[in-house]
Amino acid sequence: MIADLIAVVLLLAVTAYACAGGTDYGAGFWDLTAGGAERGRRPRWLIDHAMAPVWEVNNVWLIFIFVIMWTGFPTLFQTVFSAMWLPLALAAVGMVLRGAGFAFRKAAQRLVGRRLYGAVFAVASLVTPFFLGAAVGGVASGRVAPGTEASADAWSNPTSILFGILAIATTAFLGAVFLAGDARRFDAPDLVPYFRWRALASLAAIAVAGVVTLFVTHGDAPHVWHGLTHGVGLAFVILSAAAALATAWLLLRTPGDWARVTAVAVVASAVVAWGMAQRPYLIPTSLTVAEAAGSSATLTWLAVVTLVAAVIVFPAVGLLYWLDTHGELEELSDTDLRRSSADRDAAPGSG
Repeated sequence: MIADLIAVVLLLAVTAYACAGGTDYGAGFWDLTAGGAERGRRPRWLIDHAMAPVWEVNNVWLIFIFVIMWTGFPTLFQTVFSAMWLPLALAAVGMVLRGAGFAFRKAAQRLVGRRLYGAVFAVASLVTPFFLGAAVGGVASGRVAPGTEASADAWSNPTSILFGILAIATTAFLGAVFLAGDARRFDAPDLVPYFRWRALASLAAIAVAGVVTLFVTHGDAPHVWHGLTHGVGLAFVILSAAAALATAWLLLRTPGDWARVTAVAVVASAVVAWGMAQRPYLIPTSLTVAEAAGSSATLTWLAVVTLVAAVIVFPAVGLLYWLDTHGELEELSDTDLRRSSADRDAAPGSG
């Protein structure tokens, strides 16, 4: 029972990272496709301002995932990281380069440096979700099992490639929806339709890739296909499709907070559908939740840690997201800093 509970916590953590981190990666995707220095200046300006307050905090979910896998399901952790060390290592390198590129681009004084670091940031934003999606596809297709040695087939099969493409399309969709709302917040009305139509195009790409994935998984990952087309998995697929239609309708009007909610619902429902489709396996069809679970004492302490995080950490992260989306975390401009300095100098007794 407690193993199933921790498995649900793991699925929810993956869902949170797919939504929060996906939005982050999606902004990098649109940075990559914004065009040259002059054409892409405005979109990149918005991306920098929108991402700055929260781009690092999204890794909280990734760390939480690793902790649960490593301690709660050690066999799963060993199997996945042994069989697919290469795509996961490439994803990790992408995360590091992406963070460095984003940080150094803003600090670079010369144009050539900003272009170099910007390119690193943008390309890594494309590479990282692809390899993470490919790793998930390897798990879903059942090519990874306890004792499996590392091989290219584990992550370069049809299911893995489609999952990687879906990951890129999903992050692009989330990024565009959130950036369309940020364009209104930062008083950039010209960028609202710019990102609105990109969000709709990404949603169409997700729909096409999703249909193709269903056809491919029928033969390549039959257990997951059956789970996605029956029972609880199918219910979440339908919920994801309904949220997609609602998002498209909202985007065709005026992108706002509700479009963000429905966009997150699209991705969250799809991730939960995948998790439900794999039941009772963590790795179809070779490793069940019960077989992968650690000791009962370890799982009990994981439940306690999760409860503590739910009380302390998660509300803090939620507050950070709320403050950011409501414009409370905008960076001070040079004018603001000069005004603050002048106010201090003019205060009584400052001399």
